[in-house]
Amino acid sequence: MSHTVGQVAGYAGITVRTLHHYDEIGLLVPSERTHAGHRRYGDGDLDRLQQILFYRELGFPLDEVAILLDDPQADPRAHLRRQHDLLTARIERLQKMAAAVEHAMEARRMGINLTPEERFEVFGDKDPERYAQEAEERWGGTEAYAESQRRAATYTKEDWKRMQAEVADWGARYDALMAAGEDPTGEAAMNMAEEHRQHIGIWFYDCPYEMHQGLGEMYVSDERFKAFYDAMRPGLAEHLRDAINANAARTRP
Repeated sequence: MSHTVGQVAGYAGITVRTLHHYDEIGLLVPSERTHAGHRRYGDGDLDRLQQILFYRELGFPLDEVAILLDDPQADPRAHLRRQHDLLTARIERLQKMAAAVEHAMEARRMGINLTPEERFEVFGDKDPERYAQEAEERWGGTEAYAESQRRAATYTKEDWKRMQAEVADWGARYDALMAAGEDPTGEAAMNMAEEHRQHIGIWFYDCPYEMHQGLGEMYVSDERFKAFYDAMRPGLAEHLRDAINANAARTRP
């Protein structure tokens, strides 16, 4: 038995446009076509769509979903076990966050000030493997996060490769800038900081100068971001933070 694209969209609660996009990028190619070229989906296609939607719900980019589903070493049961584990972990984490919010609400009602540890204990250990979840929990309610998710959902594998190449090129040029002894408040460093800000705006979300400064501080204070930038060159995180601040300052009257 096969199903039309409209039927499948209705079953899954998604748009026909989304199914067309999945077909165009090779993520979900219907197993049949009518003589007129219309898409027809079989039961195997529906199984794959279910897996795709599970991983999308868990925040995986489309290119990573494709890699996971096309892994010849994995079987359907392995995917279901992986998704069950991820969903269970998310449920537990959301339950902890709900309890923390209730705690904060009750403390505020009673006029009790929470300690810094109590405020942030919900985030637990900063496991890099769970960074995507943490990002959603930190910024999931912001327009910047929503815009980033909307854009990322449309990117193909080639888009991600191009973005990564741009990051690598920028990192190599910043490494050379530091090797030349350029001061972070100099024009060359500020221009690199501005390029960094614009790259965020092009690929993820609009990044005003004030927001960019907040990111700069995070690049130094968060050990994962610091490790990422310092892997390009030791000390790059702090240098970039200072260049970001200088670049923002030069835009002010």
